[in-house]
Amino acid sequence: MLTERQELILKTIINDFTQTHEPVGSKTVMNQLPIKVSSATIRNEMAALEDKGLLEKTHLSSGRVPSTEGYRYYLDNLLEPLQIPSSVYQKIVSQLDQPFHQVNEIVQEAAKILSDLTNYTAFAEGPENSDLTITGFRIVPLFNRQIMAILVTSDGNVHSQVYSLPYNVHGDEVEKAVRMINDELVGKALSEITPTLLNQTLGKKLTSNHVSELIDLVEDVINDAASEQMYVDGQINLLNNSSFDDVSSLRSLYELIDHNDLISNFVDDKTNSDGGKYPVRVSLGSELSNDLLRDYSLLTAEYSVGSHGKGIIALLGPNNMPYSQVIGLLEYFRNELAKKLLEYYGRFK
Repeated sequence: MLTERQELILKTIINDFTQTHEPVGSKTVMNQLPIKVSSATIRNEMAALEDKGLLEKTHLSSGRVPSTEGYRYYLDNLLEPLQIPSSVYQKIVSQLDQPFHQVNEIVQEAAKILSDLTNYTAFAEGPENSDLTITGFRIVPLFNRQIMAILVTSDGNVHSQVYSLPYNVHGDEVEKAVRMINDELVGKALSEITPTLLNQTLGKKLTSNHVSELIDLVEDVINDAASEQMYVDGQINLLNNSSFDDVSSLRSLYELIDHNDLISNFVDDKTNSDGGKYPVRVSLGSELSNDLLRDYSLLTAEYSVGSHGKGIIALLGPNNMPYSQVIGLLEYFRNELAKKLLEYYGRFK
């Protein structure tokens, strides 16, 4: 553990560095400390913090910058989230005060708001609700034997996918399958509808020679409705914080962010980890499993919508971000998002 004075010096250096992004010298620290300490004493304490691996020199004559270990000590022991300014509060309230028609619209807007407010890359995943039921299913013919399968769930969300029908599947077979799906599956929870149930209900009653193709189509749409969609906004902000100067590394970074399943699992793992003093968890670049993210920090926060489940919001930004401000923002925003979703779900009571 550090002494109280060492903690004050480390906190001062980190706060200054996250604002200026410049190495911090002893005179700067002396002018900002809330206690009176000589410049020589501060230099000695900074050297001690460097020996402990909490500060680093960028070159021999420079001031110090925080190391990964320094940031981790700060996050675990010294950080105090700041209250968001009233202007930010008003912007959040204004952007969430829209006539949303689906849960996914709210969640997607949440990612956009967070990205706009921080200039970082933002992620938002809707609440996982195992009690959702099917309220309707239909097929819309398109062209060249393409169809759009549309599934509506009890939270008002509409899930659609486009399929190409095999040449030996006829329209009347599809229409019969749709009628049977509405007879057999409407009112059932998504979690109830397994491949076994589909075979028992549809497989035994449909006389089509192509029943397996039709069941696969239904299963695809239901799996899509049951999975949580991870929305991403502000991918372009990655360029502001990357040290990569080769195109291939930047392309790999973009591909990582655009890979929904991968980033969703990555965010889920960080949110579900044990520990953490605050509801917002911070994983520094060196603590992340992918070397492409070494210059970044991932902040994740879970929000609860009561019986409707839990969701996740996250931010990917530079290691030297102003953590107290950003964590304060995420703490506030997760509660506002939960309130907006509860308001939305209230329409279906």
